[in-house]
Amino acid sequence: MKKTITKVERTLTPMPTLIKVAAYARVSSGKAEMLHSLAAQVSHYSKYIQETPGWQYAGVYADEAYTGTKDNRPEFNRLLEDSRNHKIDLILTKSISRFARNTVDLLETVRELKNLGIDVFFEEQNIHTMSGDGELMLTILASYAQEESRSTSENCKWRIRKQFESGELANFRFMYGYRITKGKVEIDPDPAEVVRMIFDDYTNGLGGQKIAQKLNEMDAVRTFGGEWKSSRVTEVISNEKYTGNALLQKKYVVDHLSKKLIKNSGTLPKYYAEDTHPAIIDQDTFNKAQIILRERQAKFQTKQSCQNRYPFSGLIHCEVCGKKYKRKIKRQKAVWYCSTFLEKGKSACPSRQIPESVLYDLSNEVIGLLEFDSELFNKEVLEILVPGPQSVIFELRDGRRIEKNWKHKSRSESWTEDMRQFARMQAKEGS
Repeated sequence: MKKTITKVERTLTPMPTLIKVAAYARVSSGKAEMLHSLAAQVSHYSKYIQETPGWQYAGVYADEAYTGTKDNRPEFNRLLEDSRNHKIDLILTKSISRFARNTVDLLETVRELKNLGIDVFFEEQNIHTMSGDGELMLTILASYAQEESRSTSENCKWRIRKQFESGELANFRFMYGYRITKGKVEIDPDPAEVVRMIFDDYTNGLGGQKIAQKLNEMDAVRTFGGEWKSSRVTEVISNEKYTGNALLQKKYVVDHLSKKLIKNSGTLPKYYAEDTHPAIIDQDTFNKAQIILRERQAKFQTKQSCQNRYPFSGLIHCEVCGKKYKRKIKRQKAVWYCSTFLEKGKSACPSRQIPESVLYDLSNEVIGLLEFDSELFNKEVLEILVPGPQSVIFELRDGRRIEKNWKHKSRSESWTEDMRQFARMQAKEGS
């Protein structure tokens, strides 16, 4: 019997592949109306993506009160990381200025995403980066957005400096001891009483650390919460605004991209305006406190100059608790620890140790040296911040911030030949 074979065509159609779609939103101010706008954007994108056929919701990434620079946007960096891990196929964003205000950063990011096969759609400009003319249009429009940002920044700086020249207060928000009601600066009674107590205790011989301890025991409220520290007490004591007068333009923004605020050491003029607002402390009390402060600082600096035997002494600051790092010898190696961790343990501050060898290596990378030079290091580096595990931020004297990450060496990598030989001898003696 002849075999008969009949082909049965499949009846099930393959399921269409869903496009994984995410959105990015950002506002550059923490004001209530801006945060409301951000919430509206997040709600809009969430609903839009989930209701579009063929799209799979991959999340909305939103940064608040951050600049357009890539390094300062945690959610943007998380978006890029998820893109590299192939969790996203398409990114929606409102405009080029929301995505980046730096042409170079924009193009670098877009090209990286393009190489990963990820399209970015800018709604206001109606541009898809995967289209043929997408990059040309982006280059032109991003340059325009960057120039617009610079122009806006210069206009704001001009306005603030004109206010300074005429003796007007600017950026007076969040001044402890004061409140602003309908544009008028008023004394806030309870915090003002704390300010008076600080000056009274200080001029009667109590130090900053003791005053901070007293305030914490009293549960004296701070503007942004948290514990009182000696440095915060010193800030109150040295602030001339508590006399009702104001030294204006003590700091300035270095550029429109980083928006970093740096101390004005003579680059721009300063203005001393009198009777700009109600006084909490009389001028005589303030002057007396400044004399005591200068005397104590002179003693402290003399003491520190004797203690600062190492290049990193006094420069490493823990961003978790605000304290400085100290050097310790652990298993014949120099290691730097947060002083809170050393004094109170992990429960008080979970900051991790940093091997001194790592600090030398990272410093060389930042400065561009093959061999560490302490003199050049001190000229270039203002301080080192520790925001979290295996991460440090170098604050340079020219206003730049450079973040570096590192990894702990494995135990086998960290052992020297002397340590290995000692271990062998111990093993033989034990056997």
